[in-house]
Amino acid sequence: MTMMIITVFLTAIVAVLAILVRTSQTGSGIFAPPEISGSRNVFPSAKVVNLTGASGPESIAFDPAGEGPYVGVSDGRVLKWRGESLGWSDFAYTASNRQECVRPVAPELEHVCGRPLGLRFDKKTRDLYIADAYFGLLVVGPAGGLAKPLVTEAEGQPFRFTNDLDIDEQEDVIYFTDTSARFQRRQFLAAVLNVDKTGRFIRYDRSSKKATVLLQGLAFANGVALSKDRSFVLVVETTTCKILRLWLSGLNAGTHEVFAELPGFPDNIRRNSNGEFWVALHSKKGLFAKLSLSQTWFRDLVLRLPISPQRLHSLFTGGRPHATAIKLSESGKVLEVLEDKEGKRLRFISEVEEKDGKLWIGSVLMPFLGVYDL
Repeated sequence: MTMMIITVFLTAIVAVLAILVRTSQTGSGIFAPPEISGSRNVFPSAKVVNLTGASGPESIAFDPAGEGPYVGVSDGRVLKWRGESLGWSDFAYTASNRQECVRPVAPELEHVCGRPLGLRFDKKTRDLYIADAYFGLLVVGPAGGLAKPLVTEAEGQPFRFTNDLDIDEQEDVIYFTDTSARFQRRQFLAAVLNVDKTGRFIRYDRSSKKATVLLQGLAFANGVALSKDRSFVLVVETTTCKILRLWLSGLNAGTHEVFAELPGFPDNIRRNSNGEFWVALHSKKGLFAKLSLSQTWFRDLVLRLPISPQRLHSLFTGGRPHATAIKLSESGKVLEVLEDKEGKRLRFISEVEEKDGKLWIGSVLMPFLGVYDL
């Protein structure tokens, strides 16, 4: 009898939440994504580059010759864009056994097929370094093909959710994140909702092949970006909506601090040629997300709701797909906020890469890239 009452109660909660989400889709509901002062709603004019038979171009990289972009997609491949006439072609992959990897999106097979997330080229060697959510840090040569694993654990603890990276070529080291020791990539929303704080920020020395943990106890360790002068490195903490700065040199070397607090959930961060940083927000932080992360009783209720992960994601992101990119100065000041407030063209973006007067925009969920002309 008690179970029946609980089930009826939860079902009623779901019905109420569904109504609130539907009103939020019009932009007026209490769970609707909040407005950001001074933002410009320009992304509806962005162009779209569709992926054929693939989805989720989470990270974007151009090779040292300026070719690309290259993107990692949901089925474990890295694709290369060869222009409108030639389209996309396979460049690399992270799993040797790809017999089952035939569907564009199959979360239940990610641990078999791999899931390339962060991508970075070494400008000297032209090698592509890949943070694969399941297979750790890998590298593949300029000709592509099967990527070679470099490291899968740090200080005796295996990686569970390798996420993003950046390369300091002068010091011959790679900085990267291991998002969680409890949750894998396909459980990303659960990691956020449970306020998991087992993420790590790691340094990999390419000459000694040693991985050293620099920061731990992070709440969804995510994007990574080295400063232009290499004096500090930034690491995204998605759940707290913060970017942390770890000083690498100078009087503060070895210490870290909050670099920026953002109005939503940041994914990757990329430096432009001026030394500024573009941050992609997966979504803005609305009322549902605030309550879920700050009120234990509400979070416990949410985690017990009999709804699909897709429905829960819709609630958490405000019921209305949208896209938000924020440009930060070298000191962490907000310089610009660009949006697609209603998700007319772009939504759930994961990375913003600035090149030759254009922004190339990835998404961990969508089957296309966005291109916005600055």
